[in-house]
Amino acid sequence: MRLMAIITALLCLIAAPVFAADVGFEEVKIPNGAEPPLIAGIWYPTDAPATPQALGNFTQTVAPDAPIAGDHLPLVVMSHGGASWYGAHYDTALALAHAGFIAVAVSHAGDTFDDQSRVLELWRRPAQLHHLIDYMLNEWRWHGRVDAARVGAFGFSNGGFTVLVAAGGNPDLSKIAPFCEAHPDHDLCEALQHAGVDLHSSAKVPADVWVHDPRIGAVVIAAPSFGFTFGRAALSGVRAPVQLWSAAEDRHQPHPYYDEPVRADLPGAPDYRVVANAGHYDFLPPCDARLSRMRPEICNSGPGFDRPAFHEQFNADVVKAFQAMLP
Repeated sequence: MRLMAIITALLCLIAAPVFAADVGFEEVKIPNGAEPPLIAGIWYPTDAPATPQALGNFTQTVAPDAPIAGDHLPLVVMSHGGASWYGAHYDTALALAHAGFIAVAVSHAGDTFDDQSRVLELWRRPAQLHHLIDYMLNEWRWHGRVDAARVGAFGFSNGGFTVLVAAGGNPDLSKIAPFCEAHPDHDLCEALQHAGVDLHSSAKVPADVWVHDPRIGAVVIAAPSFGFTFGRAALSGVRAPVQLWSAAEDRHQPHPYYDEPVRADLPGAPDYRVVANAGHYDFLPPCDARLSRMRPEICNSGPGFDRPAFHEQFNADVVKAFQAMLP
C-alpha cells in the first residue's frame, strides 16, 4: 500500500504543470500604421528573481525584461475599461503569469485616462486587440514560446464589450443615443456627455467595421458595458466559452442593461458569477491610501466589502477558468 501511495504521488507530480516562481515584465511599443504606436504591458513566467517595481500608481513584484521560462505557453490578451490603461488589471495579469500564462494588455488609444478623444469609436478597440494578438504571435521577441492554439481574452467594462466583439459579437451602436436619452443618469451616458461625444454619430457605423478574431478560444469578462447594443442575433457568432462576472451592487452600469442581456443572449450559457455587495469598480485592483485619496470614485468599496480578499479569489478563479477553457 505504501509503495502504491508513493507511485501515485510521483505520477501526480509528473502530471502537474511546473510553473516559474517569478514573473517577467516588459512594456512594448507596437507599430500601428500611420497612427502612433500602441503601448502594451506583457507579463510572463521567468526564473529570474523579481523585485518591487513601480507601475503607474501601483507597485508590482516582477523581473523587468527578464528571459522567459517555459514553452508552448498559453496567451491571454487583456482589454481595460474606459479612460484607463494597460496596467489597470496588473494583479490579474500577475496571477496568470505565475500560473504559466503570458498575459498582455494594451492601452486602447483614444480611450485612455489621458486621451478620451475617440471614446465612442468603439470599433477601434477590437481592431487593436486583433493587432495585439498578431504582434504576440509573430513579432514579440519571445513569440516562439507562445502556443498559438491557446489564446484567451479578458475584459472589464468597455474591455468586456471589446472582447465580446473580438470573439464574434456585432453590436448596434445606433441603440446608444435612445438608450442615453432614456437613461441620462447612467454613468456610461454621463461619461459620454462629459466627453462631448455626439451620440447620434454612432448610428452611421457600418456593420462590417467590427473586427473579429477566431483565434480567441476562451473569454472572461467582468461588468461588460454596452450590453444593450447586442442581442441574440448579434452574439450568435460568439462560439468561445465565456465566464461572465457581475457586480451585484453595480450603480454605474446597473441591471438589467449591461451584463444581463449578454448573459441572456449568448448562444451558450456562460459560467455566470455574481459578486455579492460588489460595485462596478471592485473589479479593479485594491488601491493604497494615497491612490484612494486621489481617486475615491474608483478606489472606495461599499461598506463591508473586502476588495483585497475578493481579488485573491477573483484572480484564482480567472486563472482556473482559462486553465479549463484552454487546456
